[in-house]
This record gives sequence, C-alpha cells and structure tokens, in this order.
Amino acid sequence: MKSYLLTLLFIGAQLVSLKAQQKIWTYVNPMVGTDFNGHTFPGATVPFGMVQLSPDTRIDGSWEGCSGYHYSDSIIYGFSHTHLSGTGVSDYGDILIMPQLSNPSFEHSEYAAEFTHNNETAEAGYYNVVLKNGINVNLTATTRAGFHHYTFPQEEFSVILDLDHRDYVKEGEIKLMDNKTISVKRISSAWAQNQHCYAHLSFSEPFESEFNETKHRVILRFKNPNKELKIKIGLSFTGAEGARKNLQAEIDHWDFERTRDDARIAWNQALSKIEVKDPNTEKVQTFYTALYHTMIHPNVAMDVDGSYRGHDMKIHKAEGFTYYTVFSLWDTFRAAHPLFTIIERERTLDFIKTFLAIYQQGGRLPVWELCANETDCMIGYHSVSVISDALNKGITDFNVELAYQAMCSSANWDHYGLTEYKDHGFLSVEDEHESVSKTLEYAYDDWCIAQVAQYLDKEDDMTTYLERSNSWRNLMDNETRLMRPRMNGGWMTPFDPREVNNHFTEGNSWQYSFFVPQNISGMIEAMGGPEAFEKQLDGLFSAPDQTTGRTQVDISGLIGQYAHGNEPSHHITWLYNYIDKPEKTKARVHKILQQFYTSKPNGLIGNEDCGQMSAWYVMAAMGIYAVTPGEPRYALCEPYLEDYTVHLESGKSFSKSDITAALKNGLFIDHFALTREEKPDTRANFTSTYNYIQPPTIQANSISFDDSLAITIEVADDNSIQYQFPPMEALHISDQSKTTFFIHQSTRIQANAVQSGPYSFNLSKPVNAHFYKNPHPDWTVELNCTFNPQYSAGGTKGLIDGIRGDKNWRKGYWQGYQDQDFEAIIDMQRVQSIQAIAAGFLQDTRSWIVYPTNVEFFVSEDGKTYTLIGKIENTVKADDYKTQTQLLMVRLNQPREGRYVKVVAKNFGTLPEWHQGAGGEAFIFVDEITID
Repeated sequence: MKSYLLTLLFIGAQLVSLKAQQKIWTYVNPMVGTDFNGHTFPGATVPFGMVQLSPDTRIDGSWEGCSGYHYSDSIIYGFSHTHLSGTGVSDYGDILIMPQLSNPSFEHSEYAAEFTHNNETAEAGYYNVVLKNGINVNLTATTRAGFHHYTFPQEEFSVILDLDHRDYVKEGEIKLMDNKTISVKRISSAWAQNQHCYAHLSFSEPFESEFNETKHRVILRFKNPNKELKIKIGLSFTGAEGARKNLQAEIDHWDFERTRDDARIAWNQALSKIEVKDPNTEKVQTFYTALYHTMIHPNVAMDVDGSYRGHDMKIHKAEGFTYYTVFSLWDTFRAAHPLFTIIERERTLDFIKTFLAIYQQGGRLPVWELCANETDCMIGYHSVSVISDALNKGITDFNVELAYQAMCSSANWDHYGLTEYKDHGFLSVEDEHESVSKTLEYAYDDWCIAQVAQYLDKEDDMTTYLERSNSWRNLMDNETRLMRPRMNGGWMTPFDPREVNNHFTEGNSWQYSFFVPQNISGMIEAMGGPEAFEKQLDGLFSAPDQTTGRTQVDISGLIGQYAHGNEPSHHITWLYNYIDKPEKTKARVHKILQQFYTSKPNGLIGNEDCGQMSAWYVMAAMGIYAVTPGEPRYALCEPYLEDYTVHLESGKSFSKSDITAALKNGLFIDHFALTREEKPDTRANFTSTYNYIQPPTIQANSISFDDSLAITIEVADDNSIQYQFPPMEALHISDQSKTTFFIHQSTRIQANAVQSGPYSFNLSKPVNAHFYKNPHPDWTVELNCTFNPQYSAGGTKGLIDGIRGDKNWRKGYWQGYQDQDFEAIIDMQRVQSIQAIAAGFLQDTRSWIVYPTNVEFFVSEDGKTYTLIGKIENTVKADDYKTQTQLLMVRLNQPREGRYVKVVAKNFGTLPEWHQGAGGEAFIFVDEITID
C-alpha cells in the first residue's frame, strides 16, 4: 500500500489508543446541511470513499434536492450508492434499492415510503431509518462497497432494484448471476454526460425475480422466517469484474456491525488529525462535522487493483498513486485544497497526479471533473492553483515539467473568452458572459502559472504570465474603485455594484471587486491606499444586505454585500490584515463562525460545495487562512477554539499556542514555520521586470445612433492616446489623456494608450469599439409589454437597430420578457409596400428561455385597425435543451400597404415538472424585427 496510508494508520492507531474513550466520530452530525441550501446528504460513507450510500427523498433532480435528500421531505424513494455533497447541480444517485412489503410495485410513487426524523439516525459511516411501514433500514460502507441490513415486520418481503432513477439512463443492464447474485451496468447522462457505473450485488437470502419489461427495474421477492435481509454491493467505474473484485476485497463476510465499526475507525483516524478541546460541545460538534464534510470529496475512483476509467473512456491503471474524481475546483481551491496541503499532503500529491492523468487522456486539466467527465461548470482553470500551492509548500514529487505544460495549455485554450482575454487584457461584455469574473479569475490563475515558471527557471514565461495576471487593473473603475463591466470599449452604464447579472459568476461587483489575491498591495493602491481601502471594505459590510437584479439562490449569508454562502467572498474578511486592522478581521471572522455555522440540519448558510464551506470553518476556527493559494503563507486571526493540536503526516504538529505566539510578531505566518517542515530551496531567485500600461476606455452614450454620436477616449496615468477609424483608417494621436470627437456613420474604432519615454514609446493592448448608425432612424417602437431591465438590448429601439443577438444571449443584445406575451408596434412613419416581416427568437431551456408557442404578424395603415397577415406556430419542443435561435418570417405573395407593423409572440408560460425550475415562468427572448 502507499506510504501515506501507513503513516495515517500509524498516527491514527496512536491517537485512537490514546483517545479511545473520546470517539471523535460521535461529534459528527451528517444531518448538518441537509436543510436550507446546504445540499449535503446524511448517508454512510468513509473518508474520500467511492460509495456514498444514502436515502433519496427527491427523484426529480430539483435544486433543493441536488444531493438526493432534503430535510423538509417525508418520503424516501430508496437508497442509492453515489451522492454529491453540497453541489448546486444534481447528478449521481446510482443503483437505487428500496425494500418493500406485500404487493410490490415498479413505480416510484408506489414503492416510496413515508418516514419521520424521529425514527432516523445519521452518524459518520452509518445511517438508520425505520420507515412508517415498519421496515428497519441500516446502512454502512467501505471505500468501494455498501452494506445494507433490513429488518422486516413480516416473513415475506421484496426489494426493487431501480436503475431508471433521477438522470437519463443511456444504457442499463441487470444480469442475474444466480439466485443470490446480480451484476449491474448503468451508463447515464446528467451533469456528467457519459457516466459509467457498475455494481456487483450479493444477497444473504435467495430471491425470485420479476422484471419490468420497459424500464431498467427488477423486483426481487424473498421469504425468510428471520424477517431480515443483508445486501452487499461493490461499485466500480470500470466494469462488472471490477465491482466484483472490489466487493470481494472489502467485505468478504456478512457481519454488518464489523463493517460499521471499520467505518467508525476510519473516521476516527481521519478526524483525529486535528485534536480539538473546547468546553462548548456545540463548537466541537460543528468543527468535527465541518472537518468530516471536507473529507467526503474528492472520491477514490479506481478499483482495488488500480484500474480506472480515464477521460478518454478507456481503462487505465494507476501506478504508484490513487486516482480520484469529483473536483469542484472553483470552490475548493480557496480553502479545501490549502487545508489538504496541511493535513492531507500525500493525498494532495495523488490529486495532482490525477490531474496530470486527466490532462494526458483528455487534453486539458480538470475544471469541474465528475466521473471521467468534464462538466465545464464554473469558471477559471483552478487546477493550476492547486498545483502551484502544493509545489510552493514542498509537495514536489510529481512531473513538474508535465504539470507546467498542462497549466500553460489550460491558460491558452481557445474557449470561454481566453483568446479575447489574451489579446485585449480583459474580457468585455460582448466577448463573453460573466466577463468580469472570468477576467479576474483568469488573472489569478495566470499568477499561479508564473509561480511554477519561476520554480522551473523559465524567466520569459514568468514575465508573460505576470503581465497577464495584471489584467484585473483593466476592470478597476477609478471613479467607483470597484470592478466594473466593460462594454464596447468603455464602461457599462448604468452600473449598480449590488446588481447580480450576467457579467459576474454567482455574484456582483461588491463581491468580486476584492478578488485580486495575487496582488493585494496593488489592489489596495488602486483603491486609493490603505485608508480608502479600509473604507471600501467597511462599505462592503455596511451596504444594504439585499442584492438587486437577477435572483441568485447561491448568494446567501449576507453581511451587507459580503455573501458567506458563496465562495467569491470567502477571503475578504482576512483582507483587513493587509492594512494592519486585525481587530476587524477578528470581529468579522468570529461573527461568521458563530452565526453561520451550527450543528443543526440548517447549519450551513449556503451550498457545502464539496467541502469548501466547511474548510473555511476549519481554517478560520484555527485562526489561519490561505488568502492567496500559491503563496506559502497564511493570514492569522485569534483562534475561535479553546485549544487544538494538528497532527501532521510528518510526525510533527502545531497547536493553538503556535498561532497565538505568531500573532505577537505579526499578522501572517509562513507555511514552513507553521508546520516546522524543511523549506525546499528550489525556487529561482530572479525578479521579473515588465511594463504594464492600462488600455484606454472608449465611451459613448449608446452603441447605436440616429445622426451623429460623440465618442470620448480616455487613458490613465498621464499617458497619451493613439486611435484610428474609417473611412481612411488614419492614425490619430493625442497628447492629452482625454479626447472627444463625433462620428456620423457606422464605425469601428481601435485605440491604444501610449506611454512615452525619452528614447521610445510603448503601447497598451488595443481596445476596440463598434458603433452602428440605425438603418431606420425615423422608425419608432411602442412596446405593450415590459422587458426585464437586465435584458434590454440597449432600449426600445434595440429591436430595430440592425445589431443581431447571437446564441450567447448573456452579451446583452436580446430583449427578455418573463411571464408575459411580447407585443411590439413599429411605426415606419409613412405607408410603405410590405413584402415580408420577420422576428428573431432564442431558446435556452436550461436558462428558462423558451421559444414562443406562436408568433402573429399584423399590418395597419392608421395604427388603429390591424389585419393579421400571418401566424407561425413554433415546432421546436421546449425540452430541446440545445441553445438555438430561429428567424420566424411571413413572406407575402402580394405586397401589402401599411405604416404600422405589430408583432405578437405568445409566452410558453409556466415551466412544467420536467424542468429544473418547474413552477417558474418562462422568458421570451426576441431581437431584431425586420420589415422588407
């Protein structure tokens, strides 16, 4: 076995023998987070195990039920073997089993059973519930296998094995090997679009079977005078034989209590890495439950013989490392992975080796990886943060050159706006949705790559990525001192920093304006210096605690505009340390620890997100936090716990007294000083120099205009301006920092900031803007409906301005109407001969945008009496999840005279049960009405 397992067992054995009466696992309450929006599950699992055997109270994949379970429910549909902890998208729920009594059924609604929380118990590695029908369910698990023990109120009973559960089954097979053994194959599509799961089921009693011919379900009938049944189930992602071997290796007996005890021991060993003492039992329970939640994901994804399914869907063998899955990196790079560099160093090494295997087999590093699938959920390429952080904390036993190659590949992939980001130094609204967040997170990731380039003595590369890491400066608005979306060369106007919109990822400007972890001193300077920065931070926490704009359920736990329920805010409280205000860090951190975490089912203020929410608690309660993963140091705060000791894999340890002692000398501590480990002398010693020039802004009142439009170009830092535009593409140079001129036709403008020196001058990256002269400046539009302010397409005339929206509706060129029909009247100002009328529509069902059911076109000469000239019924189904556009057109056989054209589109209405937002109201998205 691996050396870290031996080390873990040695340390664990020592601690368990010394603290045998403490039974640390008893402080864990797996129910925490199952209520409100924590999205955790209460079932049985072991540290980082492949199996999460837990009850399912939701079968629809609803947002509240992403983990399969919600505390508000009173019905259990069954017990499945894979679950995600705290995600905002549903998947897993593989291999559902449900015990039944007489008259068994194949239907979910009929085989489900009622339960109450009074008859439910959840412990680390164990789950029990007595259903209202009298069936007593006991569940436990090993790394790759689940163990069920049912007790029935009668001798005759049955069990349904259901593969057709939650997500779409692409391929399913239930093979009866004999009357006590079943082999299962399930290939499904949900968040992971090609997930393979195999199971080997062994029953303690013989069964008779009855198959459902149309669905992947089988009913197994039993008769046992002892009224009990045990089921052992081995899982594998490689194949049926792998599942059989996994079960044989991990549970080769029928002693349920023995397996349950093994799970308890595994948790005691894992949790004992941090030994806590506090007279407040609630604190201890909350701490150990948080630590427990950090150890659910990532999950072992290989068989006992090292076989695993790679991202090429082929079977590989891990040589010298353990292969993992479930990497929620947008969340976990912030606190969970830095925590792992302290207490799970050998496992961190395995995570990185897994990343490299994924790169070699799938072409790039993971973003949000799930069961050999890249979901491409969330933003950035935060694998590079995990690698850089580990490397700079002395975890070096991997192919660093290969890792660097993979990191650079991720940073230069031609998708999600990366090309525009590299070319222009920032993302504009029209380049890519969530442009501000992506720019800021790409910039941080580029800094992480620069650290590895420095480690490898690649000075030119380091300079390149350090330059890219300064891209955040291009979105810092000098007027508001906040990060502001840029649109068409200038600042997006109007601007409300509290508004949640498509320019930020699950956040707003307040929450993202402080995300410059790679250059906190530069951020403080850009915000006006320490005093101004303190005022800005205080303003964040004292602002009204409601957001504006789009409703975003992830944004919760608000203190002003600080949102602890979602990850972009997690480092902000610690920023007071950087302006020598530790008392404010302590006040904010301790308030969050006290108010937003409890040991109750609603004890998480937001999504657990695969351990990140809980990792923040663990780190903060100890008084340390990695504000900048990739930099081997921690910000300090007075610990929240009375006492604790962290036992390291090296055999060394640190405790609360070390933190309190360090606080007497400063507000930060080096990783190696904290862990007392030897600091590797492997970093290059050169310092890169580079010349950063902030690009200009090109500002105008609108993108489209009727007659003429005033254009203002402005640069910062006393630079001058260079710009050009048609018709002659002449190069204009202004030695002023601001210049204004007028255009009279559709125009493309390119501008650079110019930094002059005594013997040379340097140019910033170019900024481009397009302005469009309206094709029909005298036409007017009257709306008998109200567009959502976030989806205005520039205003009423956006429907006829000649600028067409594309499939990326988040750019802002579509008008959006929710819970209402669309009706617009175009006045062409004079009677004209009309040959055709068309209107463009968009469908993105996942985002609640559905094609109208039908569109009607009317013509009038007087604006009072309208004649219907055509009606088009939509033929695209609402459950077609492809993002698509269509132009609906009526072409007349004979021209029709008219001055007014009316377009009416009927809204789809309430979203049905099959939609994740069932019960919500659909949007109509429309752009560009044309009249020929």
